[in-house]
Amino acid sequence: MSPAPSIGVLATGSCLPERILTNDEVAEAAGVNPDWIVQRTGVLRRHVAEPEQAASDLAAEAVRKALTAAGLPASALGLLVLATSTPDELGPSTACRVQALVGADNAVAFDVAAACSGWLFAARVARDWLRSGTGERYAAVVGVEVYSRFVDPADRATAVLFADGAAATILGPVPPGTGFAPIRLGSDGTGAGDVLIPAGGSRLPASPQTVAEGRHKVHMDGQVVRDFILRIFPKVLGDALDRNGLRLADVDLLVSHQPNPLLLRRAATDAGLPEDRVVIVGHEVGNIGAASLPYALAGADHDGRLRTGSRVLVTAFGAGLTWGSTVLTWTRTRPRAALPAPRTESASTGPPRTESTRTGTPRTEAARIGNPRTESPSTGTPRIEGARTGTPRTEPPLPWDSPPRDPHPEGAPL
Repeated sequence: MSPAPSIGVLATGSCLPERILTNDEVAEAAGVNPDWIVQRTGVLRRHVAEPEQAASDLAAEAVRKALTAAGLPASALGLLVLATSTPDELGPSTACRVQALVGADNAVAFDVAAACSGWLFAARVARDWLRSGTGERYAAVVGVEVYSRFVDPADRATAVLFADGAAATILGPVPPGTGFAPIRLGSDGTGAGDVLIPAGGSRLPASPQTVAEGRHKVHMDGQVVRDFILRIFPKVLGDALDRNGLRLADVDLLVSHQPNPLLLRRAATDAGLPEDRVVIVGHEVGNIGAASLPYALAGADHDGRLRTGSRVLVTAFGAGLTWGSTVLTWTRTRPRAALPAPRTESASTGPPRTESTRTGTPRTEAARIGNPRTESPSTGTPRIEGARTGTPRTEPPLPWDSPPRDPHPEGAPL
């Protein structure tokens, strides 16, 4: 019996709505000063979906871009796993809508609900599925959130942080010894009430009263959530290192869920990771939940920070409570096209870059996600980004194949 194949990330893609909410706009409704937002969270701006855009629309664009980057048609997908806390509706799964939108007729499609840890939970499902020998070769794993529909603009703990966006990865076979190491996950349901949307499910169905009381918005105990992150982060990091026989010095890059830039930077520094090895993107997009980790991964890919052999420590934590970690050994399966030269500054520093208004047409160059940008809102058409752009092919050659107590601490992080 042949050994199970190694599974890794073949390509990435992302989609952000065109509309941008600045700190000035958010601060006015939340009753805070714009400087307070920066000082407490490090978030500079966040993207917000237009009324006609749903989670499936953003997710579909991210998947399309990732497929193009991988050189694969949608028909090559055998699996499509979507992670979200803000689905199109309670049922059916948003993944089924995305499957139809992208034309992935051969893919089994379903959702994973693990909050901000969702992409890593979904990646675990996809990795194990593709290794099981059932015949599927490629999977799309996408995280997406449209938090703007579930945030009270007057609640400074959530309004300054949560935002909208999607990021997708294509998983498939990679050379032996690369790709994902075993993915370790965990949950603690005793903390389920620490951050949640209370109403709309079977426990508290929608009613005029639940709407009037704002029970369909995100409710979060910021102090408890912050303490959880600072407690769980060193544990998941250490667990991933120990299981793979590594030291921090062996890690090229940390790619994590992005609760907020200040909190992530603090957690990484406390763990002994230098800032230049931490991917931080939350200053540009806020907290986009299940999309934040793959969006950070796409950012590192776009910026040239990931090279063949790069050892990436991946960590996640979220509501539930949930968490997970793994080590991903990066493999570039084909040359990159039209990617910008790597920047010298770290992901968390550097002056803002000003860009002209976007019209919604996909960009041919890869997006630079590491530095803050100043952008003007535009038409509301999704902005599509991806890595490793190229002409789709029916079946790309794989070279290793054998022939034939502050109530709002640090902006309330999750």
